[in-house]
Amino acid sequence: MASFLSMIVLPVAVGAVALVLLMGLVNMMRGGSPNRSQTLMRWRVLLQFVAIVITMFTVWAMGH
Repeated sequence: MASFLSMIVLPVAVGAVALVLLMGLVNMMRGGSPNRSQTLMRWRVLLQFVAIVITMFTVWAMGH
């Protein structure tokens, strides 16, 4: 279980955070809609929370 989390689920979660972050940066550099930037920032914060929860669960699972 811990191997599955650390090898598959965690990289996907971190990749999702990075993708949304890059989308937000591209939107900002192009002078895109502030509403879109705000939405992307909210998604990034939510995905970061999910990634942290997955990380903590993975660390806990590796300890057992």
